[in-house]
Parts: sequence; C-alpha cells; structure tokens
Amino acid sequence: MKRILPLIALALSCSFGAFAADIVDTAVAAGNFTTLVTAVKAAGLVDTLKSAGPFTVFAPTDDAFKKLPAGTIEALLKDTDKLKGILTYHVVAGKVLAADVVKLKSAKTVEGQSVKISAKGGKVTVGAATVVKTDIICDNGVIHVIDAVLLPPVKK
Repeated sequence: MKRILPLIALALSCSFGAFAADIVDTAVAAGNFTTLVTAVKAAGLVDTLKSAGPFTVFAPTDDAFKKLPAGTIEALLKDTDKLKGILTYHVVAGKVLAADVVKLKSAKTVEGQSVKISAKGGKVTVGAATVVKTDIICDNGVIHVIDAVLLPPVKK
C-alpha cells in the first residue's frame, strides 16, 4: 500500500493539469482570448507560439480587441502581413516575469521594434496598454494580460 500511494498521487497530479500547457493552449483554455487566438491562427503563428520558446506574450483580451475601431479586426484578418507584424509586436523573446518587467524601460519585440514599458504607482504599462494580470506560466514562456491592442510604430 505504501508503494501504491505515491503512484496514485503522481497519476492524479498528471490528470489534473499539474503541468503547464504551451502559450496557445493556455490562451484557448482561458476563454477570454478568442480574438487573439483567431488572429494567431490567421497569421500562421500557431506553430511558433507552440514551439520551445521561451516567449513572453503581452496578450490583449477579447475586450481589448473590441476597443479597436469597427472593421479593424476583419481588415487585419485579411491582411495577414500587417496582422503578423501587430501580433509579433506583442511578443518578446525569452521568459520575462513580472518582477523583471517592472525593471525595464523597454523591451525588443519579435516584430523587431522596442515597446516602451513603465512601472509607476503599482501600475505597469506596455505601450498604451495596462497590464491587468501577470505571470500566467506556460511550458514555453509566460503570458501577461493587457487591456489594449499594441500597435507598432510605423517604420520609416
């Protein structure tokens, strides 16, 4: 009996999700990133965000996408190059936890440009978005939830 209990405990921990999922599966399971997941699929970034990484994703919620002007999402889903640029502007290479984010003034995104980061009065902003939840740990990185969609500066 003493030998069986640890095996039962291990089996239960595996079946109840003791291990983190990748960034895409975590976003799908959360239920409030359906627009983001749809956009990631349309832009062909699923395999990238399921790869080993690690990545840090500043993930806009469905409510954040609703703040965009009418028709914007539909237009972006048709312009996959522009969509890919916007989505990769939300991703930083490496696993950057909240304790590290607050020490940064900016971070270089996978899109290639840097996004401004500010931590003042207990509030963290990334670009024009406010971080509303931090450190959702995934097996290939971390998600920080933001309340707005980040738009990269126009390249000159």
